[in-house]
Amino acid sequence: MRCPFCKEDNDKVIDSRSAEGGKSIRRRRECLVCKRRYTTYERAEDAIKLAVIKRDGSRVPYDRGKMLEGIRQAAYKRPITAERLEQVVDEVEEWLVTRFEKEVSSQTIGERLATVLRRVDKVAYVRFASVYRQFEDVGDFIEEAQDVMQRAGDDVPGQQNLFEGTPEP
Repeated sequence: MRCPFCKEDNDKVIDSRSAEGGKSIRRRRECLVCKRRYTTYERAEDAIKLAVIKRDGSRVPYDRGKMLEGIRQAAYKRPITAERLEQVVDEVEEWLVTRFEKEVSSQTIGERLATVLRRVDKVAYVRFASVYRQFEDVGDFIEEAQDVMQRAGDDVPGQQNLFEGTPEP
Protein backbone atom coordinates (compact mmCIF):
# COMPACT_ATOMS: atom_id res chain seq x y z
CA MET A 1 0.00 0.00 0.00
CA ARG A 2 1.35 3.42 -0.93
CA CYS A 3 1.50 5.93 1.96
CA PRO A 4 -0.86 8.87 1.32
CA PHE A 5 1.62 11.24 3.01
CA CYS A 6 5.08 10.41 1.66
CA LYS A 7 3.95 8.23 -1.29
CA GLU A 8 6.37 5.43 -0.37
CA ASP A 9 5.31 1.81 -0.73
CA ASN A 10 6.65 0.51 2.57
CA ASP A 11 4.18 0.00 5.41
CA LYS A 12 3.03 -2.48 8.00
CA VAL A 13 -0.45 -3.42 9.18
CA ILE A 14 -0.96 -2.57 12.84
CA ASP A 15 -4.58 -3.68 13.25
CA SER A 16 -7.25 -5.38 11.13
CA ARG A 17 -10.92 -5.71 11.91
CA SER A 18 -14.23 -6.27 10.24
CA ALA A 19 -16.11 -3.12 9.25
CA GLU A 20 -19.50 -2.19 7.86
CA GLY A 21 -21.17 -5.25 9.28
CA GLY A 22 -18.64 -7.63 7.75
CA LYS A 23 -18.81 -6.09 4.27
CA SER A 24 -15.25 -4.82 4.44
CA ILE A 25 -12.01 -5.04 6.37
CA ARG A 26 -10.56 -1.98 8.09
CA ARG A 27 -6.78 -1.96 8.31
CA ARG A 28 -4.76 0.47 10.40
CA ARG A 29 -1.33 0.92 8.80
CA GLU A 30 1.93 2.64 9.66
CA CYS A 31 4.37 3.88 7.05
CA LEU A 32 7.86 2.58 7.81
CA VAL A 33 9.43 5.60 6.08
CA CYS A 34 7.62 8.64 7.54
CA LYS A 35 6.12 6.80 10.58
CA ARG A 36 2.63 8.28 10.00
CA ARG A 37 -0.49 6.15 10.43
CA TYR A 38 -3.47 5.83 8.12
CA THR A 39 -6.52 3.63 7.61
CA THR A 40 -7.49 1.60 4.55
CA TYR A 41 -10.62 -0.36 3.77
CA GLU A 42 -10.85 -3.49 1.66
CA ARG A 43 -14.12 -4.61 0.10
CA ALA A 44 -15.04 -7.27 -2.41
CA GLU A 45 -14.69 -5.83 -5.89
CA ASP A 46 -17.35 -7.91 -7.54
CA ALA A 47 -20.06 -7.04 -5.00
CA ILE A 48 -22.06 -5.02 -7.53
CA LYS A 49 -22.00 -5.77 -11.24
CA LEU A 50 -24.40 -3.17 -12.54
CA ALA A 51 -24.27 -1.07 -15.65
CA VAL A 52 -25.39 2.51 -15.20
CA ILE A 53 -27.35 4.03 -18.06
CA LYS A 54 -26.39 7.69 -18.30
CA ARG A 55 -28.61 10.51 -19.56
CA ASP A 56 -27.05 10.33 -23.02
CA GLY A 57 -27.88 6.61 -23.26
CA SER A 58 -24.32 5.38 -22.80
CA ARG A 59 -23.59 2.61 -20.32
CA VAL A 60 -20.78 2.66 -17.78
CA PRO A 61 -19.87 0.26 -14.96
CA TYR A 62 -21.32 1.11 -11.56
CA ASP A 63 -18.84 3.12 -9.46
CA ARG A 64 -19.51 3.65 -5.77
CA GLY A 65 -16.87 6.37 -5.69
CA LYS A 66 -18.91 8.62 -7.98
CA MET A 67 -21.84 8.59 -5.57
CA LEU A 68 -19.59 9.26 -2.62
CA GLU A 69 -17.84 12.15 -4.34
CA GLY A 70 -21.15 13.71 -5.36
CA ILE A 71 -22.51 13.78 -1.82
CA ARG A 72 -19.12 14.84 -0.40
CA GLN A 73 -19.29 17.95 -2.53
CA ALA A 74 -22.90 18.59 -1.49
CA ALA A 75 -21.97 18.12 2.18
CA TYR A 76 -18.93 20.42 2.02
CA LYS A 77 -18.65 22.40 5.28
CA ARG A 78 -21.73 20.67 6.71
CA PRO A 79 -21.65 18.82 10.05
CA ILE A 80 -21.72 15.38 8.44
CA THR A 81 -18.99 12.85 9.18
CA ALA A 82 -17.25 10.84 6.47
CA GLU A 83 -18.63 7.72 8.14
CA ARG A 84 -22.19 9.04 7.81
CA LEU A 85 -21.62 9.76 4.10
CA GLU A 86 -20.38 6.18 3.70
CA GLN A 87 -23.56 4.97 5.42
CA VAL A 88 -25.67 6.98 2.96
CA VAL A 89 -23.88 5.34 0.02
CA ASP A 90 -24.18 1.93 1.71
CA GLU A 91 -27.94 2.40 2.07
CA VAL A 92 -28.35 3.40 -1.58
CA GLU A 93 -26.07 0.58 -2.72
CA GLU A 94 -28.06 -1.98 -0.74
CA TRP A 95 -31.28 -0.63 -2.27
CA LEU A 96 -29.79 -0.93 -5.78
CA VAL A 97 -28.63 -4.51 -5.26
CA THR A 98 -32.03 -5.65 -4.03
CA ARG A 99 -33.95 -4.06 -6.93
CA PHE A 100 -31.73 -4.23 -10.01
CA GLU A 101 -29.78 -7.10 -11.53
CA LYS A 102 -27.98 -5.78 -14.60
CA GLU A 103 -28.79 -2.15 -15.39
CA VAL A 104 -30.04 0.95 -13.62
CA SER A 105 -30.41 4.53 -14.84
CA SER A 106 -28.29 7.29 -13.37
CA GLN A 107 -31.55 9.18 -12.72
CA THR A 108 -32.80 6.34 -10.51
CA ILE A 109 -29.54 6.34 -8.55
CA GLY A 110 -29.62 10.12 -8.20
CA GLU A 111 -33.22 10.18 -7.02
CA ARG A 112 -32.56 7.51 -4.40
CA LEU A 113 -29.39 9.26 -3.25
CA ALA A 114 -31.28 12.55 -2.95
CA THR A 115 -34.04 10.86 -0.92
CA VAL A 116 -31.58 9.41 1.57
CA LEU A 117 -29.50 12.61 1.72
CA ARG A 118 -32.63 14.65 2.43
CA ARG A 119 -33.11 12.70 5.69
CA VAL A 120 -29.49 13.30 6.69
CA ASP A 121 -29.03 17.02 5.95
CA LYS A 122 -31.45 19.35 4.18
CA VAL A 123 -28.81 21.84 3.05
CA ALA A 124 -26.66 19.11 1.55
CA TYR A 125 -29.79 17.74 -0.11
CA VAL A 126 -30.63 21.09 -1.74
CA ARG A 127 -27.04 21.43 -2.94
CA PHE A 128 -27.09 17.92 -4.39
CA ALA A 129 -30.50 18.46 -6.00
CA SER A 130 -29.39 21.73 -7.60
CA VAL A 131 -26.62 19.93 -9.48
CA TYR A 132 -28.35 16.59 -10.04
CA ARG A 133 -31.61 18.04 -11.29
CA GLN A 134 -29.78 20.70 -13.32
CA PHE A 135 -31.71 23.70 -12.06
CA GLU A 136 -32.09 26.22 -14.87
CA ASP A 137 -32.37 29.34 -12.71
CA VAL A 138 -32.63 30.64 -9.18
CA GLY A 139 -36.40 30.08 -9.23
CA ASP A 140 -35.88 26.31 -9.45
CA PHE A 141 -33.51 26.48 -6.50
CA ILE A 142 -35.97 28.55 -4.45
CA GLU A 143 -38.86 26.18 -5.24
CA GLU A 144 -36.84 23.19 -4.05
CA ALA A 145 -35.75 25.01 -0.88
CA GLN A 146 -39.36 26.00 -0.14
CA ASP A 147 -40.48 22.42 -0.65
CA VAL A 148 -37.88 21.28 1.88
CA MET A 149 -39.05 23.93 4.34
CA GLN A 150 -42.75 23.05 3.96
CA ARG A 151 -42.43 19.31 4.43
CA ALA A 152 -43.15 18.67 8.07
CA GLY A 153 -42.06 15.41 9.67
CA ASP A 154 -38.83 15.20 7.68
CA ASP A 155 -36.91 17.09 10.34
CA VAL A 156 -33.71 15.52 11.51
CA PRO A 157 -33.35 15.80 15.29
CA GLY A 158 -30.84 18.48 16.23
CA GLN A 159 -30.63 19.93 12.73
CA GLN A 160 -31.32 23.60 12.21
CA ASN A 161 -34.17 24.46 9.86
CA LEU A 162 -33.29 25.61 6.37
CA PHE A 163 -33.37 29.43 6.18
CA GLU A 164 -34.24 29.64 9.87
CA GLY A 165 -35.36 33.12 10.82
CA THR A 166 -36.45 33.95 7.26
CA PRO A 167 -40.13 34.88 7.07
CA GLU A 168 -42.28 32.57 4.98
CA PRO A 169 -43.89 34.05 1.86
